Parts: sequence; structure tokens; C-alpha cells
Amino acid sequence: MNIMDIIPLIIVYVYVAIVFYCSEKFFKDDPKLSRKVLHIMVGNCIFIMPFFIDPMAMVLFLTFPLTLFAFLLTKYSPIQIQNTATEAGHDLGLVYYAGIWTILIILLPNHLWIVALAIAAMVYGDGFASVVGERYGVNKYNLTGDQKSIQGSVTMFLVVIVASIIVLSFYKLIGYPSTPVISIPIILLISLIVTFVEAATPRGLDNVSVCIVTAILYYISMVVF
Repeated sequence: MNIMDIIPLIIVYVYVAIVFYCSEKFFKDDPKLSRKVLHIMVGNCIFIMPFFIDPMAMVLFLTFPLTLFAFLLTKYSPIQIQNTATEAGHDLGLVYYAGIWTILIILLPNHLWIVALAIAAMVYGDGFASVVGERYGVNKYNLTGDQKSIQGSVTMFLVVIVASIIVLSFYKLIGYPSTPVISIPIILLISLIVTFVEAATPRGLDNVSVCIVTAILYYISMVVF
């Protein structure tokens, strides 16, 4: 690990610790909201990710340990830890979340902007879609055993578009290598596809499917071609 990676690691550690503490402290009586706050806020680390000299430092000292920690919070863990982070929603959701982040960094160490776009689609898109769908989703549908709403899906589509533009603009602004010029048509198309993917994915697995599909589509459309 490059010694310069210690600084962003410390920043990430402090930030993630604060997020976990706040989600437990202030949303203790609302497990679902606690999980969503954790889900969304930890995702903000995509804006710290490009400042690592060696991307593997983030894997070894953040995303992989976070995957293990998230697993310890589930009912499948040999060590039972009381928490609100996994009481609501899919028990392995946070494990999938951190695990797919780890895999994407390993596979795309030189294209972290793709990793960021994939995580953003899952974190912000799926996260806000769930919140809006649960509170305002009056037009329900069920494709694969997990009830969704038109309002939630529309929210995901719009949020993914905005998040993608922000992510690409940020990576371009800091001069991250290989970051492409923003293409609104590509962003709109990919956002639409991943919205359908999220709608058709069985409960809990959308944390994986949305990330994988987003990463593949951006790699094909903006790296291969």
C-alpha cells in the first residue's frame, strides 16, 4: 500500500464509523429507515475512492473488511451482534453491497469512474426508489416476487440519471484518468435499462444486479467503443 493512501483511509474510516453510529443512534426505532440511511450514506465513499493511489488499498482495508463486518451483522453470523442495520429488508443486502463493490474495484482498478457509476446506481437509485416506493408508491406491480411501484421505479430512473451526471462531472473535474466526456443519450439509455433490471430482480439481489449491469454497459459503451 502506498503511504499516501493512509490519509483517504483515515477519512473513510471516520466517515463510515460516524454513519454507522448515527444510523443506530438516531434511527433506532425505525429499522427500515436506518438501513436505507446506512445504504445511501456509505455510498458517498465513491467520491473519496479516486484519491487512493493504489485502489487495492480500499479493497484490503475498507470494502472487503466491510463485507465481513456486514456479514457478522446478519443472522447467518456465528457471532450475533444486535443492530438495526440488517433487521429490515434483505438480511444479506449490505453483504452484497460491500461485496460487489470489492469485486468491481478488483476487476476495474483503472476505471474507478465505472465502479463509482455502478455503486451510485445501486446506492442512490435503488435507495431512493425504495424510500419513495414505500411512502408514496400507490401503483404497485410484482414481477419476481418482490413488490415494487411505478413511483419507485420512476424515482430510480431519474435519480440514476442525476447521480451519473454528478459522478462523471466530479471524476472529470478532479482529472481522473480515462474519465469520458458526458454523453446524455448513453446515460439515459443505461439508466432506463438498469431501472428495468432493478424492477425484475428478486428481493435483495438488486444490490448485485444493478451494479453488474451498470458496470458492463458503461464499459462496453464508453471503453470498448
